[in-house]
Amino acid sequence: MKKARSNAGARRAGQEVIRVRGARQHNLKGLDVDLPLKQITVISGVSGSGKSSLAFDTLYAEGQRRYVETFSPYARQFLDRMNPPDVRRIVSIPPAIAIQGTDPLKSSRSTVGTMTELQDHLKLLFARTATLHCRSCREPVHPDTPESSCRVLLEEARGQKAVVAMPLSVPRRLPAKDVRRALESQGLLRVIVGGQVAGLDRVPAQRRSKVLEVVLDRLVIDPAETSRITGSLETAFDLGRGRALVFLPEENRRIHFSTGRHCARCDIGYDPPSPNLFSFNDPVGACPQCKGFGRIIEIDPELVIPDKGKTISQGPVKPWTSGSFTEGQQELAAFCRRQGIPLNVPWRQLDQQARRLIWNGTDDFPGVAGYFDWLETKSYKMHVRVKLSRYRRYRTCSACNGSRLRPEALLYRLGGLTLADFNALPVDGAHGWLHHIEGELPADQATRMILDEVGNRLDYLCRVGLGYITLARQSRTLSGGEVERIGLTTALGTALVNTLFVLDEPSIGLHPRDVGRLVDVLHGLRDAGNTVVVVEHDPEMMRAADYAVDLGPGAGEQGGRVVYQGPASELPACAESKTGRYLAGIERIRPPDRRRRPKRGRNVRLLGAAEHNLKGVDAEFHFGLLTCVTGVSGSGKSTLVEEELYRNLRRELGMPQLPHGAPGRCRGIRGAGRLAEVVLVDQAPVGSSPRANAATYLKAFAPIRSQFAATELAERRGFNAGTFSFNVDDGRCPTCRGSG
Repeated sequence: MKKARSNAGARRAGQEVIRVRGARQHNLKGLDVDLPLKQITVISGVSGSGKSSLAFDTLYAEGQRRYVETFSPYARQFLDRMNPPDVRRIVSIPPAIAIQGTDPLKSSRSTVGTMTELQDHLKLLFARTATLHCRSCREPVHPDTPESSCRVLLEEARGQKAVVAMPLSVPRRLPAKDVRRALESQGLLRVIVGGQVAGLDRVPAQRRSKVLEVVLDRLVIDPAETSRITGSLETAFDLGRGRALVFLPEENRRIHFSTGRHCARCDIGYDPPSPNLFSFNDPVGACPQCKGFGRIIEIDPELVIPDKGKTISQGPVKPWTSGSFTEGQQELAAFCRRQGIPLNVPWRQLDQQARRLIWNGTDDFPGVAGYFDWLETKSYKMHVRVKLSRYRRYRTCSACNGSRLRPEALLYRLGGLTLADFNALPVDGAHGWLHHIEGELPADQATRMILDEVGNRLDYLCRVGLGYITLARQSRTLSGGEVERIGLTTALGTALVNTLFVLDEPSIGLHPRDVGRLVDVLHGLRDAGNTVVVVEHDPEMMRAADYAVDLGPGAGEQGGRVVYQGPASELPACAESKTGRYLAGIERIRPPDRRRRPKRGRNVRLLGAAEHNLKGVDAEFHFGLLTCVTGVSGSGKSTLVEEELYRNLRRELGMPQLPHGAPGRCRGIRGAGRLAEVVLVDQAPVGSSPRANAATYLKAFAPIRSQFAATELAERRGFNAGTFSFNVDDGRCPTCRGSG
């Protein structure tokens, strides 16, 4: 009855709606629902009730499919297209954009700055407005004019006698008499030699430098002589090919000027910057050593020799103590006898020279480094690559210090910061810095457009509660909620209207303090003329919506039906809705009556965790207990649990290092020896193959296939377990190759 009244009310009001009729995608039971356009609709229900099937597999799939169909056949071949949903009819659906919490970007090059397209605007901003600094003297390098050079002289040398000269490049082999003859023909009769103004007869026959300082004028730096100073400097620039110098005899000091991108003090020229110079995804701007990744991979001595208390005879080099490489231990012992290195002294007590010999080797012993160099030549073998992965770690690139940019790009500063410095700032700090320097930048229209784009996107990031992250942070280190909010920021930056936005629980990972900000952003999307559909469980998000669709009443086969649809404010009054009962306070999650207490000594202790923003944190995680790590967004929860606890435990247990990050910095970890394994359960998809499903992931099909293969008919026909598998040639359909 509630459903009928709500739809009738919408039709009477003449409101435009998206009409969905007969939706049967996945577990949806012929669902009929009307969603108001240009409003925020929240789809709620228990897990497995069909929320994502309605929002993403039906609404988004159809909206995206219809939009792509408007392109030409040539353009459609380059676009991803979703399969048509199992629905009888959908009317009035606008073009759709999905913003989900799963991170599809696994590249090490993807950062927050590239995801939000901020890097595309920042490279234009730095190319247009940043100031070049000399790589030698670190002083600003900017084109001089006669007028600006005169102002510098009046500030630095007012009242002093000065000599205006030009640097002239003369080949060293050119005879001095030919040099004098050429200068005299131009009316130039004096040069600066040894800190003194002298005649041309003082030009040395054997010159150490090919640059000759030729005098053009002698004068006093005085405001009354401004026109003369400017004229002399203009002549020096013309004859000196854009370079001039002023010699102050009293101080024996030279002041250099240049009209180009040239440091006159150090005689270093620079090419004009292009936007690609400030992009680490372009060969022009990427660091030549790390190729724009910001880090390089190398063998980690801590993993190769994990136990410093072992002696040489006990085998401190881990890869030489097992498998087919045990002969390395024998060669090590023989080498130590030849070199006089004791075999019964712990590794940590050996002197530096002995350790260096063992690691680097000699002519008759390759050493540990030589052994791994040899392994690199065999890396085409799978088991060798696996072995190498156990002893490698990532190290910050020493050439770019992790900035990913080549050194030339880091010579440009804007407001005292390089692009790498700006990317290392938290988003809220970068936003404030941009407002601080706004008045110092050129006021032309192009610069203003770039500033507006950068400022707006930074503002959006702050508004969705991401002011704590940096633009340099890798996208694959973000949580699902952070990825979704960054996608929301990108959508806001495009200023789209009349679009259907489908969001998947954007409040995930947000502290209740920040949910209100996210609500304001969604209201901004709606007020711009967009339709917003949100799959959500957060009570505050549900109350902030205009319309609600609750699915259920249960999960799986018990779900896929509309329990309630209507104004979101009336959902708590719906007694049939489990979501409504929780919102009304009729039902609530009750804590257990008894909680376990930690037992002494049964825990893992993390000491001095200092990765990212952690400040030397000591934490205990007890065995047999459920430990909850809480805090506001950006407080370091994921860093503590994943980068510190999980990765350090993997290293202590001798598990292969993960390819996307080294263990976090800490003083140590205690109690790892009591664990057999450590597993990380995150929001990443469990499989990327289109043939993967829950049964294959859980390996439930293995015993089922074995049972089928053991039947009498299967044995008579010579079938085995692979015959009943859609992942091998013997069992899968030859037409679809097992994809269905």
